[in-house]
Amino acid sequence: MSENILLDLKGISKSFPGVKALEDVSFQVRKGDIHALVGENGAGKSTLIKILSGVYSADSGKVFFNGNVVNVKSPLEAQMLGMSVVHQEIKLVETLSVAENIFLGRPRVSGKLSLVNWKKMHAEAKELLKSVNAKLNVNVIVKKLSVAQKQLVEICKALSFNSELIIMDEPSATLTEKELDLLFDILKMLKQKGVTIIYISHRMEEIFKLADRVTVLRDGRHINTLDVKDVNRKTLISMMVGRELENEYPKEIIPIGEPLLEVKNISRGKVLNDISLTLHKGEILGIAGLVGAGRTELARAIFGADKKSGGQLFIRGQEVKINNVVSAIKHKIGLVPEDRKLQGLILGMSVKHNVSLAGIGRVMKMRLINSKMERSMAKEFVKMLRIITPTEEREVKSLSGGNQQKVVLAKWLAVNSDILIFDEPTRGIDVGAKAEIYRLLCSLVAEGKGVIMISSEMPEIIGMCDRILVMHDGKITGEVARSEATQELILEYATL
Repeated sequence: MSENILLDLKGISKSFPGVKALEDVSFQVRKGDIHALVGENGAGKSTLIKILSGVYSADSGKVFFNGNVVNVKSPLEAQMLGMSVVHQEIKLVETLSVAENIFLGRPRVSGKLSLVNWKKMHAEAKELLKSVNAKLNVNVIVKKLSVAQKQLVEICKALSFNSELIIMDEPSATLTEKELDLLFDILKMLKQKGVTIIYISHRMEEIFKLADRVTVLRDGRHINTLDVKDVNRKTLISMMVGRELENEYPKEIIPIGEPLLEVKNISRGKVLNDISLTLHKGEILGIAGLVGAGRTELARAIFGADKKSGGQLFIRGQEVKINNVVSAIKHKIGLVPEDRKLQGLILGMSVKHNVSLAGIGRVMKMRLINSKMERSMAKEFVKMLRIITPTEEREVKSLSGGNQQKVVLAKWLAVNSDILIFDEPTRGIDVGAKAEIYRLLCSLVAEGKGVIMISSEMPEIIGMCDRILVMHDGKITGEVARSEATQELILEYATL
């Protein structure tokens, strides 16, 4: 094995009942590289990372780390070997301090009684934070930190093990652009210090901006590993999905109809200030802006999830009072929220139960749920939306991100929602599933429905929306026609 190779995977396979998660996966990761790992949901990325970190054991194959065969049996053992994972869902103890989290389970002790040496632990924590240019107080409680700051604590925790390999699992999913730039700077700094990074992301622009090499997995198999400079976006996507995507943003031009929803002078404390907009039948109306601009707050105010301090709503020209979610459902408004797992689904319940949540009255007889009717309704939407699930009885937490998103949509279609608000509709969804979600949006507006689409991904907003409103500091600062939309113009309005 070359001295330049830190990690060498040979013939890794892993099966679960009825599923071949990984099949004969082999590739190498060079020392000091930022190595991207990409693939659609279900490609095997998570399973592979869990094998490297000791959560799972491979059925067959070998893992070489620094030239030696390793058989990692636990995450702690992986960390002691020099392999650490920074998960998308931060795994810190919220009620403990930064220093306590960095050295969790390994406090610095001294004396015969092995008492915690707080001075030493704080000093070491400060040095680790300094090494990544993180200006955090080691005594602050973690729950007070932002997501980006928590990631820095996770990185410092990994460095406290002298990790040679840090695996970043979808680190950008909940970061602002400014926070993402800071993360990139830190990863590049770690690379200069000789730390190797495996970087997992669905965002193609991040791969080309950050990575040295990229490995593509598809259906549990290794497709290719190559230098990022030797591949373009179109080719990489084709390798991921196994086919060529004709159009990444399959927008259809639908005749725009009469006003469906009119928002007039809506305000909510300091987060929304005198906002007015109109959504027409057949229209995808984009809401752009930086994180914190008030986009999600606007969606929740329209939907009745948050109380408004002023303003009016009109549906088909008639004023309506929507002060709660029940009223929104009654007036055929549906919200596909930013955090589908926390706010859009009950993960431990079946696909069937999740589909019927908003319209439970439709499947009830004499105040009892009619299981046959509920199952029939779920089957209808599983077929209509092409939700990939073995059965409508399967727990929704076992589905991929794209299929979970479809279940949230099915819930609102089951109550005949005409106004659909999508907040970050493709967050955490692979490139193939994204195209399918886009086609669903087009089919919805073709039926005469209206869609409000909130997204932090400007190419998505530009590619899919008929018209774009830009927000900043709780206000609408600009309106951009589809024909005039550019990232530069949207960003200009977003920073006014």
